[in-house]
Amino acid sequence: MKQVIRVGTRGSMLALKQTEEVVTALQNVFPSAVIRVITVQTRGDMHHDLTPPRTQGMFVKELEEALLQGSIDIAVHSLKDLPTTSPPGLIIAAILPRKDPRDCLVSRSGQKLLKLPPGSSVGTGSPRRAVQILKKRPDIHVVPLRGNVTTRMAKMREGRVDALVLAYAGLLRLGLDGEVTEVFDPWNFVPAPSQGVIACETRCGEGWEELLAPLHHPETAQAVGIERLFLTCVGGGCQKAVGAFAEVQNGWVRLVGMLEGKVGWREGPLATRETMVQDLAQELGGKR
Repeated sequence: MKQVIRVGTRGSMLALKQTEEVVTALQNVFPSAVIRVITVQTRGDMHHDLTPPRTQGMFVKELEEALLQGSIDIAVHSLKDLPTTSPPGLIIAAILPRKDPRDCLVSRSGQKLLKLPPGSSVGTGSPRRAVQILKKRPDIHVVPLRGNVTTRMAKMREGRVDALVLAYAGLLRLGLDGEVTEVFDPWNFVPAPSQGVIACETRCGEGWEELLAPLHHPETAQAVGIERLFLTCVGGGCQKAVGAFAEVQNGWVRLVGMLEGKVGWREGPLATRETMVQDLAQELGGKR
């Protein structure tokens, strides 16, 4: 009998594109397996267009419940949506290679952020993006704008805003990178911790961890582990303006962190990463 693997995902276009990447990777490793994609509507999907800001776990809770109830075997997430700790009985078993960590600007006029006319409006639902936009351009307006990527793009085309700041990886996955006006340097416009990374979550102790092991990318996991540690150290959540980006090469770490507009940098040996992150978080005013 062929093995059946039930993969759970949100139903947005971007979530389905990310799930396609996971399914392809699984098929390459287990060509005889039967893979079924099951869409799960999360609270974030039901209320994505409302004005209250996003809360931690709003795009993952229902997927995790489906895992715990046994209706799916693997949940595909954007890692940046996942809290830094998993519920009892669940584990992040695979972190896939990072697509791209950067944010980007899409503008109706084709003008870059520093060239937009004074008084222009830029849409984002992210406090992290808002504080960095205003730091660079205090003379423009940040407009709270929610919804999935295609919804936000449609709102911009309707003239509700002059530009958007979005995750570049999402546009790449959707084939919309041709719409991009400007891609920001992650050392200068700090992305969300683990931005651009797909994670696979599953139940502990049932063999799914071993099945997902070939999909795991240790280099990406190492870098995003540092970024997520920074998030923990500053007490970050969806309501805080928190950014972090780390690169690890040949045992050497470079890290930039941002908290409520204040930015700091560290670099040093990988073995000192915990101390490095804690020192940076304290410098930027994170929780003690």
